[in-house]
Amino acid sequence: MRVWLYAAGLALCGATPVVAEAVIRSPRPEIRPPMASGTVQRAAPSVLTSLRPSPRPASMEIAVPKVHEVENARFQAWVRAFKRRAAAQGIRRDVLDRAFSGVHFDPEVIRLDRNQSEFVKPIWEYLDSAVSDSRISNGRKALQEHRAVLERIERHYGVDKEVVLAVWGMETNYGGFRGRNNVVRSLSTLAFEGRRASFFEAQLIAALRILQSGDTTPERMTGSWAGAMGHTQFMPTSYLEHAVDFTGDGRRDIWSDDPSDALASTAAYLKRFGWNKHQPWGVEVRLPQDFDYRLAQRSITRSPADWARLGVVGMDGKPVPNHGAGAILLPAGGRGASFMIFNNFKVIERYNPADAYVIGVGHLADRIAGGGPIRADWPRGDRGLTFSERKEMQKHLTAKGFPTSGVDGRIGPNTMAAVRAYQLANGLLPDGHASLTLLKRLR
Repeated sequence: MRVWLYAAGLALCGATPVVAEAVIRSPRPEIRPPMASGTVQRAAPSVLTSLRPSPRPASMEIAVPKVHEVENARFQAWVRAFKRRAAAQGIRRDVLDRAFSGVHFDPEVIRLDRNQSEFVKPIWEYLDSAVSDSRISNGRKALQEHRAVLERIERHYGVDKEVVLAVWGMETNYGGFRGRNNVVRSLSTLAFEGRRASFFEAQLIAALRILQSGDTTPERMTGSWAGAMGHTQFMPTSYLEHAVDFTGDGRRDIWSDDPSDALASTAAYLKRFGWNKHQPWGVEVRLPQDFDYRLAQRSITRSPADWARLGVVGMDGKPVPNHGAGAILLPAGGRGASFMIFNNFKVIERYNPADAYVIGVGHLADRIAGGGPIRADWPRGDRGLTFSERKEMQKHLTAKGFPTSGVDGRIGPNTMAAVRAYQLANGLLPDGHASLTLLKRLR
């Protein structure tokens, strides 16, 4: 399950949640689900965006405005047809009737689904929020409060307790914000709307299977507007595949004020995708002045000793310990912090594929464990490219003979390769970084 939480996520919480930050929204970058159904199991964000909008309280009844009455009538007809499809897949009639009791079309969910931010936060602004002093402090308090269960989870799954805590902190501020939307209402609205109907209908069927199993009730099944549930924001299909009953009460209860099942489910998920307790997610490194920036690609991995022979060392000036093969990541290009990343980086990516999120989780875990801040300076005078500017850059690169394999506004490996090729051809630092300065030159 690619727990790539875009408009949804994973969440964990405590019996008595640690005091949340003033802003109680998750800092996870929003990623949109795919247009077609596939193996991805979580709703997701397409680009790095601002903090998620706060949902309305579950207790707040939503009056359907007159302008939406016709749409709601169409929605109710869709629900009747969906119930027949769900029954054919083994969902009992009593489960369907109870789950859809009072459920109506929710225009707010559609508004949020279509509200992609045009602006992308630079990674340093993102990390300022994601790994703030208060989030670190609250994480350390949560570690003390839940140490016993976290240590049992660590022994059982072999996943560092600080990493599990960091996911919890990133997703819901240690349980302070778990989402209060009715999951059946949100998922049925999104499935009815149709742009990603197969994806959300599959999630809706999975949610009904959860209800049929008795793990929770429709009233308690709350989450984000996109259907991500509980302390660590599992999408329903991810829950079915990876949630665990760690308390032994017969239910996989990720919604409870007791975060045990949710924390253990997150550890089980990370372990399933290869977490190695004896390896860091990444290490901040110092590059030599003559570093060949063409080597800073995820596909190029070398041992820390081999990197040291090229002058790439830890911030203490010594070779990085042998944690296995690592790649060099430059999240802000050649003018920001540099990291040597290992396989555990890829494991956290299963939760969310945005580099900023992975660095946020990894660095927050390090800080909770007593590590220091990122030492390199960031190019804080720069700003991130807007969505339209990213598309403009892709068009310019392609027109100049450096194809990006599409114009979608997403800076992925193909666009980074095109940027690097353009930089090499024009005598620029080939760091593959899509910056505003580069866009101005392309213009």
